[in-house]
Amino acid sequence: MRIAIFLPNWIGDVAMATPALRAIRQHYGFTDHLIAVGRPYVEPVLQGSPYFDEWMTYEPRPSGKRDLAKGLRQANIDMALLLTNSLSTALLAWWGGARRRVGFVRYWRGPLLTDRLHAPRGGRGLLPRSAVDHYLEIAQSIGCQSTSKRLELTTTASDEQQADHIWQQPEVIHARQVVILNTGSARGLAKSWPLDSFRKIALQLVRQRDVVVLMICGPAERGAVKQLVDQAAHRRVIGLHNQPLSIGLSKACIRRSDCVVTTDSGPRHLAAAFGVPCVALFGPTDPRWSSNYHQQETQLWQQLACAPCARSQCPLRHHRCMRELSVERVLAATLDHLDWERRRESA
Repeated sequence: MRIAIFLPNWIGDVAMATPALRAIRQHYGFTDHLIAVGRPYVEPVLQGSPYFDEWMTYEPRPSGKRDLAKGLRQANIDMALLLTNSLSTALLAWWGGARRRVGFVRYWRGPLLTDRLHAPRGGRGLLPRSAVDHYLEIAQSIGCQSTSKRLELTTTASDEQQADHIWQQPEVIHARQVVILNTGSARGLAKSWPLDSFRKIALQLVRQRDVVVLMICGPAERGAVKQLVDQAAHRRVIGLHNQPLSIGLSKACIRRSDCVVTTDSGPRHLAAAFGVPCVALFGPTDPRWSSNYHQQETQLWQQLACAPCARSQCPLRHHRCMRELSVERVLAATLDHLDWERRRESA
C-alpha cells in the first residue's frame, strides 16, 4: 500500500503529530510505502526519524500544487491521510488521485473525503483538545493504535556537528548547565514576551547559577537576539544570531540543553520531543489546544478576563497577558527545573 500523509504547516504541529506518525509506521511496518507531503521548511523537523520512506514537498503557488498533484498521480496513492484541516489539501489529495481520503470535515471539504471524521463540538464551536489527540484520531480511524502520546524526534549527524561548534566554546565547556531562551513566535506578536524580560532573566540566570544562556532564533529574530546579547553584555549569554541557522541546529541545541524557556511556539514542542524540561509562556493562546503531554513542562500565564483571545495581535492594545508575566515567576520555574536536573544527575 502507498500512503500519502499530508503534514501540518507549523513546526510545533509537526512535532505534535509524531505520536500518530509512530502509530502509523508501527502498524504498517516497512512493507508499505509512506510518503510525507508538506511544505519544504517542515522536512528538517522529521529528518533522522523513521516515519517516512519518501518526501514530496511543494510550494503553495499554483505551479507548485500542479506539480504535487502530478507527482501524487504518478505515485499511484492508495490512501491520503490529511493531518491538515484546509480545503486546499483535500483538493490536492483528490486531484492527486488518492483512492481513499481520510480527514476531518472542516471548511466545506467533506464531499472530497471518503472517510469523514468530526471533531468534538460544544454549544459555541469546537471543543478545545490537543492537536496530539486530533492527529491520533486520524491514525486510529484506519486501525493504527497508539500506546503512547509521547512526542519523539531525532537529530542527524549534521545537526550534531553544527551544535558541536557551540558546545566547543569555552563558556559552554565550563558551564554546569545550559538554558535555552526562545524569543520568537511565528504566529503573531501577541504571543511574544517582552524582549527586556528575556534580557533580565538571562542575566539573573547567569548570576545565580553556573549556567550558559543560549538564545536560539530563526532568521526573523536575528536582529532581536543580537540586540539582547549586546545589551546583556555577559560572556555566558550567547546567541545563535551569528550562526548558519537551521531547524536541525535548534533541535540539536535543545536536545543537549537542561531547560528551555519559550513562548508558545515550535521550540516548546521540540523540547517535549527530546524530553527536556520546559517553561512555556502563554498569553493569547489556550494551552488545551497544544498540550504535548510533556511531564516536565511548566505552563505560566496571567489570569485575565480577556485571555485567551486567540488573536495574533492584542485587540485591546495593552498586551497585559504577556507583559505582566513577571520575570520572577519565570525565573523561579526555570530554577526549579535546573535544580531537579541536578538532583537527577547526582542520584
